[in-house]
Amino acid sequence: MSPECLEINCAIQIQKPISEVFEAIVNPDHMSRYFIGQSSGRMESEKELIWKFTEFETEFPIRVGTIEKDQYVSYYWMMDNIETRVELKLTPKENNTTLVSISEKSRNNDAKGLQWLSGNSFGWSNFLACLKAYLEYGINLRKGAFDFMKK
Repeated sequence: MSPECLEINCAIQIQKPISEVFEAIVNPDHMSRYFIGQSSGRMESEKELIWKFTEFETEFPIRVGTIEKDQYVSYYWMMDNIETRVELKLTPKENNTTLVSISEKSRNNDAKGLQWLSGNSFGWSNFLACLKAYLEYGINLRKGAFDFMKK
C-alpha cells in the first residue's frame, strides 16, 4: 500500500471455536442477529449479494471474493462510488478461541478518505463487538443502537 493510501485494521479475540465464528460470518441467518438486517444469500466465493441494514434504506451490493473455510473471507463493496476490499482472517488461539482480524483497503489520504477511515474504523470495531456479544452471550447489540440514524 502506498503511503498516500489509508487502510483500516482491527481485531478481537472471541471465546468460541473457529468453525462457529466462521459460520456466523458467512451465514445470513447468523449475520442478521448481529450485523445486517438481511442478505440475498450465503457468502460463497465469487457470489454477488445484496445486504440490507435495518438502519439504512439503501441496499449494499456485495461482491464476494475468496472464501476459505474456517480461515478467510474477502469481499468488495462500494462507498462514495469507490470500491474497497474487506478481509476477515480467522486464527485459532489457545483454549479453543478465535482471533478475528479485519482489514479494509484502501482510500486516498484526503478529506473524504479520512472521513471514510473514521466512520468505517468505528463500524468495524462495532462489528467485532457485536459478533463477540452474539457468539459468546446470544445478545444482539445492534438492535436499536442506530435508530437515531434513520431518516
